[in-house]
Amino acid sequence: MTDDPSHRAEAEAAMAGLKGRCPRCGQGRLFAGVLSLEPACEDCGLDFGPFDSADGPAFFVMSIVGFVIVGLALYVEVAHSPSVWVHIVLWPLLAAILTLPLLRLCKGLMVGLQYRNRAAEGRLVDRDEV
Repeated sequence: MTDDPSHRAEAEAAMAGLKGRCPRCGQGRLFAGVLSLEPACEDCGLDFGPFDSADGPAFFVMSIVGFVIVGLALYVEVAHSPSVWVHIVLWPLLAAILTLPLLRLCKGLMVGLQYRNRAAEGRLVDRDEV
């Protein structure tokens, strides 16, 4: 393994994404707001436009948080049998508290992985060229 800084930055792209930093240089901010990406890195100039995480982070977060919430709700209902209003107040609040930070982490990770793996949109191949 070389000691080239650009090589190390590519190897750590996923970790930089988790930290909300540019996947190429690891220094510039990745997010302009809570979940919106900056147009480009302020340090190295990497264009964040091609990175499209779409619904990937939302699917993973929804699956993880849903599993946790349903498990906890079932446990609380069986063990303590609280009133319905306890469920109405407790679980949506806990879901929101868990979802927002996890969604940002997942989106940063997805962008970092897209950069590291050089992911791009699918392209149709002209049959005459093959």
